Amino acid sequence: MIEVKNIVKKFGEQTVLKGVSTRFEAGMTNLIIGQSGSGKTVFLKSLLGIHTPDSGTISFDGRIYSELSSDEKRALRTEIGMVFQGSALFDSMTVEENIGFPLKMFTNKTPAEIKERVDFVIDRVQLLNANLKRPSEISGGMQKRVAIARAIVNNPKYLFCDEPNSGLDPKTAIVIDNLIQEITHEYNITTVINTHDMNSVMEIGQKIIFLKNGLLEWEGTNKEIFKTDNEAVTDFVYSSELFKRVRKMYLEDDTIE
Repeated sequence: MIEVKNIVKKFGEQTVLKGVSTRFEAGMTNLIIGQSGSGKTVFLKSLLGIHTPDSGTISFDGRIYSELSSDEKRALRTEIGMVFQGSALFDSMTVEENIGFPLKMFTNKTPAEIKERVDFVIDRVQLLNANLKRPSEISGGMQKRVAIARAIVNNPKYLFCDEPNSGLDPKTAIVIDNLIQEITHEYNITTVINTHDMNSVMEIGQKIIFLKNGLLEWEGTNKEIFKTDNEAVTDFVYSSELFKRVRKMYLEDDTIE
């Protein structure tokens, strides 16, 4: 579980995050949404320790990040997996070398142990027969699977995903969403996803926070977002006719929980 209390982040005279407080539970897919300039990228980078908040606290299962020693922070980082927007794979490495990289960097596992673990996660994300291929030789969807496999290879307690569906066709994006959610539930990971993909909101948004102008404007589930009367949220989410029709369905059908 990650708990955020009243974090403020400034860049010069500009205050980007204005006292954001929320909680991300383990075993759930937690989504951050908001318009460009809302503060969601700065928020994600603050959670990752890339940005240091000017005030407020971020705690990982009770460990307040700003109070940890350098060694404790390094230890915490080994518990974190990250899926980058562009996958961020090493072009010169094969699929299995990319996935095994964190194990070589942060563990004392033997080559045989690394190979066993890499083979396991390759199987888990259904990347069979891709071990010796390089990123340029596989599709964008497969690259995302490699990025997810690399992110979970070290059994993280916390998984962060920055626009994991960026550049993917809708069908492949749904597959990646489902894979992230399955892994989150299977390993009881605290997963936080920064996204602008409303299909992700509908499909896997077990908890959603909506940021606007550096403030937490709304939070709830993917069911509750269809029924909210928060104008800022509805303007953002239901900007297309498709989502307007979906919201109308949810409001009219009392059997939908």
